Amino acid sequence: MEGLDGLVIPGGESTTIVKGIESAGLEPALRSHHQAGRPILGTCAGLIVCDSDHLGFLDASARRNAFGRQLQSFETDLEVEGIGDEPLRAVFIRAPWVERHGPGVEVLASYDGHPVAVREGTVLASSFHPELTDDPRFHAIFMAMTTSARSRAKEEAAR
Repeated sequence: MEGLDGLVIPGGESTTIVKGIESAGLEPALRSHHQAGRPILGTCAGLIVCDSDHLGFLDASARRNAFGRQLQSFETDLEVEGIGDEPLRAVFIRAPWVERHGPGVEVLASYDGHPVAVREGTVLASSFHPELTDDPRFHAIFMAMTTSARSRAKEEAAR
């Protein structure tokens, strides 16, 4: 993972992802990436993997399958801070929500009173799957975070 500007921890099944991280011995590399200030995007299960009950990259706890099982999956329009006035179409598939979060966690979007998009430092996470729509604005937040982190790293290396 050396040399990566950013990292995406995708949706899927969080227990399987955590077990895969453990069996492949990736936790030290993930922690090094995070401690170096390089951005991480966690979507759906990736949000769970980043929470305080797992890797601890977010001062937040996620509730698995919070909106229900597979049959309760849905799409909705969300107002997301930092992407403009037009709502973002969000696809929720067996989605978590943020059950609890600390004061340093910025809530970017909520649905039905529950945070579903958050940012803390260099970690951006969502309950929904932004990759399943044609709207690039949520990914643009992550790309801006990545560009900013890369610029900071270059400045520090030049000192």
